[in-house]
Amino acid sequence: MFEWLAENWWALWLTVFLVFAVVEMLTLDLFFFMLGGGALAGLIADFAGAEPWLQIVVFSVVSLLMIGFVRPVALKHLRNSPADQRSNIERLIGEPAIVVEQVNSDGGLVKIGGDVWSARSVSGELAPGQRAVVSAIDGATAVIVPQQEPGTR
Repeated sequence: MFEWLAENWWALWLTVFLVFAVVEMLTLDLFFFMLGGGALAGLIADFAGAEPWLQIVVFSVVSLLMIGFVRPVALKHLRNSPADQRSNIERLIGEPAIVVEQVNSDGGLVKIGGDVWSARSVSGELAPGQRAVVSAIDGATAVIVPQQEPGTR
């Protein structure tokens, strides 16, 4: 078995790539994806006829370069996704809300996009029927501010 692996490094690189791909799917950190890229580079080096020691060097260099340069850029783009790609509670920030039950700094209820949420106001009391905007989500509570009327500053 070891003799076959010594003659067929491509199988080792392919296995390493697949293991890194599975681990990446479990962690979603983009770290093992970069190592997988290095394993693919080692696979390409093997197909190009490089010696095993050179394949390991190619794997190491490509992995380090991807971790150092590609991963930070990819993470930046993932974290700064457009508003229409935001998920869960991030999507509620900036949404309009209608006060259902009087809201003050201690609590109350608002309707946001058809759902009733517990809420609290950081700027005084808001009466039922008043319009507001979600400024933050704190646990299961929407933090709201009164909506500015058109033409006022």
